[in-house]
Amino acid sequence: MSEQTQGRALLAPAKINLTLEILGRRADGYHELESLVVFAALGDELAVAPSDRLELEVTGPFAAELAGPQEDNLVLRAARLLAKAAKREEEGACLRLTKNLPVGAGLGGGSSDAAVVLRELNSLWNLSFSPDRLAELALSLGADLPACLYGRPVLVRGIGEQLSPAPPLPPFWIVLANPGRSLPTAAVYRARGGPFSRSSGWWEAPLSNLNEFVGYLQAKKNDLQAPAIQLCREIEVVLLALSQSQGVRLARMSGSGATCFAIYAQEEEARAASDALRAAYPHWWIACAPLLEQQPC
Repeated sequence: MSEQTQGRALLAPAKINLTLEILGRRADGYHELESLVVFAALGDELAVAPSDRLELEVTGPFAAELAGPQEDNLVLRAARLLAKAAKREEEGACLRLTKNLPVGAGLGGGSSDAAVVLRELNSLWNLSFSPDRLAELALSLGADLPACLYGRPVLVRGIGEQLSPAPPLPPFWIVLANPGRSLPTAAVYRARGGPFSRSSGWWEAPLSNLNEFVGYLQAKKNDLQAPAIQLCREIEVVLLALSQSQGVRLARMSGSGATCFAIYAQEEEARAASDALRAAYPHWWIACAPLLEQQPC
């Protein structure tokens, strides 16, 4: 089968919330937040190719976790939403998803997959939807989807719809570790107690080095980490293992969990840490990659 028939494989990168502060709850139940979101140079892969009907094939190490009615899959929902918005519901495409990221892991895997589909089908179907229009559609599918559609380091506010480009970041490497658990985001929010955080603003001047950047991150937090630990005590074990690894600069949970991340200055440090974790915890999902600085294309 030719590449044109298959469609070229596109990266749907893992989304990482380096910070996630909950500022309040709206009358409609959504939470106001501030978050610094980045993407790792690893994730699911998605190929989009012409077809006379809309179809989805899922493979990869976590394909079984997506078992269930296909109409519930966020990838197909994104495709159908775009076709309906364009009044082109007869359009087709062959979507092939290689599911490399664990499901319900706080890495925005499904949202990142759907973002790739929106971008690629906008091109394949010659719709010429503007980035703002795609972002509007993305938000209707999920609060973290606009950031995934943006696909670069970004400051997120509101419920996820207010995006500002992050100031330049120093390069770094990331180790991701998940203890083999998924956590429903809604359950983590329900478990959150205590007062809301207050907005403390973002840095303005360019950050000169990784130490300065990590110092900034340490002054902020992930407000969902404590309630996620209440629901999944294994997160504490993951955080401890990451924080004790050689060369680690910061260890924290991403999103609503249960995946945690650690930041390293050098590739060698990150790879050594991931190798050591795999040896000590062979049942965990562990991955290692640099910061992804450019939007996937």
